[in-house]
Amino acid sequence: MPNRLAASTSPYLQQHADNPVDWWEWGADAFEEARRRGIPVLLSVGYAACHWCHVMAHESFEDEEVAQVLREGFVAVKVDREERPDVDAVYMSALTGLTGQGGWPMTCLLTPAGEPFWAGTYLPREGFLQLLRAASAQWAQDRERMEQGGARVVQALTDAQGRAADAERAGSLDAEVVEQAARTLAEEHDPQWGGFGGAPKFPPSMVLAFLLRHHARTGDAGSLSMVRRTCERMARSGTYDQVGGGFARYAVDRAWVVPHFEKMLYDNALLLGVYTDLARTDPASRPWAERVVRETVEWLLRELWTEQEAFASSLDADTDGVEGATYTWTREELVRALGEEDGERAADLLGVTAAGTFEHGRSTLQLAEDPDDPSWWAAARQQLDVLRSLRPQPDRDDKVVTAWNGLLVASLAHAGRVFEEEDWVDLAARCARFLLREHVVDGRLRRSSRDGTVGSALAVAEDYGGLADGLLALHRATGEQQWLDEATDLLGIARTLFVRPDGSVAGTGHDAERLVLDPGTNGDNAEPGGLSAIALALVRLGAQGGLAEQFEVAGKALGHVGGQARQAPRFTGWSLVAAEELLTGPIVVRLGPAVEPALAQAASRTPVGTLVMHSSTDEAAAPPADAALICHGTVCGLPTRDPADLP
Repeated sequence: MPNRLAASTSPYLQQHADNPVDWWEWGADAFEEARRRGIPVLLSVGYAACHWCHVMAHESFEDEEVAQVLREGFVAVKVDREERPDVDAVYMSALTGLTGQGGWPMTCLLTPAGEPFWAGTYLPREGFLQLLRAASAQWAQDRERMEQGGARVVQALTDAQGRAADAERAGSLDAEVVEQAARTLAEEHDPQWGGFGGAPKFPPSMVLAFLLRHHARTGDAGSLSMVRRTCERMARSGTYDQVGGGFARYAVDRAWVVPHFEKMLYDNALLLGVYTDLARTDPASRPWAERVVRETVEWLLRELWTEQEAFASSLDADTDGVEGATYTWTREELVRALGEEDGERAADLLGVTAAGTFEHGRSTLQLAEDPDDPSWWAAARQQLDVLRSLRPQPDRDDKVVTAWNGLLVASLAHAGRVFEEEDWVDLAARCARFLLREHVVDGRLRRSSRDGTVGSALAVAEDYGGLADGLLALHRATGEQQWLDEATDLLGIARTLFVRPDGSVAGTGHDAERLVLDPGTNGDNAEPGGLSAIALALVRLGAQGGLAEQFEVAGKALGHVGGQARQAPRFTGWSLVAAEELLTGPIVVRLGPAVEPALAQAASRTPVGTLVMHSSTDEAAAPPADAALICHGTVCGLPTRDPADLP
């Protein structure tokens, strides 16, 4: 049996390379094999840090009986959702359409034409075997009916996409919609624990970024209050790693006590930007918000920085098959680690109870309030970090994803300027150089790489938008013209590949593989979607490059998400960020390279959403060396040296 996954650039596929299952990677060859043999396709989609993906792998894909049933009746295809977000999006549409809910591992049964006739998530071994045998028998008895069923599913989903697109075309993302979005979020906000809705709770990073900008533009105190409450509750909870830094993927409870322990690059990149902006907006929040920023950057560099000078994708939820094993503690373990007095003190501070707040008497660590003695806690935290490092550690998915690294480049460059950490700006630049050098192949951006080897999957819209936004953040932070030039080129290609004649944004380029459904979506999910990523980058390119036409293109794209922003703002946060920046002008403050400290400090206190540009001597549109220019859109006033003139 050939091992078709052995050379994959996906760590998730590598995890399955030695399964007894005869796996195929996604591609024409797999579907041609299904047509040749006249059998259906078993599509399994997951990602390396996914807990239930591991469970199903151990129960089913490592089992010889399951493998035999699959070999006899199916062509088995394994997909890393992070490497092929387009494939994931298409079949997630089918899963949610058929069952009303989604999740991973995603399991779909497809015709040889790729049309889904069954979809589900995790199945225990016996249930999975029952499904496979029943589907195989039905296929043998009545293949035509099952193929017709798959065709009907695709047609129904296509019709639904068309209806949704028609509804969106009638909308716009104007000031009235933005105001309605803020009101809706206030209604959905959890006033006790922060966040929106009930359990499970995901860090609402893009929504928080929008609310900070809405507060800055309108003065709405409620928007800032929602951000402050949510950020502080998360920062003091078990969802934030109080010992090592960094946020877990989500909490299974309303109070953020118990996380799903995987740590994702995109979550931490986005939250880094939110906590940076909260720290400079709200003086009362600055001590703990800045602490979170600094600890998260330390964690990113310690755990996700790669030899290629870019950032890995994630850390696993499991350690040796046990979820959260690296991160949880008992009171007895704290006493052994720190001594009787300090251990009991730490247990009380961190909410570690005798019964435990997690499983099997173990507790996550929470920091409900700041310690009375910060120096004592700093020493205890360092000791716990050292001792924890001696435990078995979760696996790392060291795949470098373009979009997620672009998000982190933007947040690192921004935070480096706000907190006067030039090393962070330099790290962002090094990462950007790697992406531009290695992820661009024959003029076309690729989705990911691993160990310096670029993958074959083409970049999708969110990759172009995310990377361009990171380059624009570097231009603001350094004033170096090269970053603006690279972003301009990248977004020029993106407009050709993804922006349709009606102004909407396709998820995949016109040169990409055609799938049974359009994989594009106007909304955001765990990370910015293609439309919002492209639109926000275009807004900032227009402001930084003095290119008013970019505002028009961005505005047309945002018009296609207006209805969703009105009805479901929790899933359009990044588009709302772009809309807020358009509504302000955008406002740009261009600082000369030799301004007085008072002027530079005033620039650091400008409202969130103001694009502060630190000019260099080689920048084409630099103001006088000791002055600032204040611009609204592409219209700039006279140079000023008075800090009071800044927004």
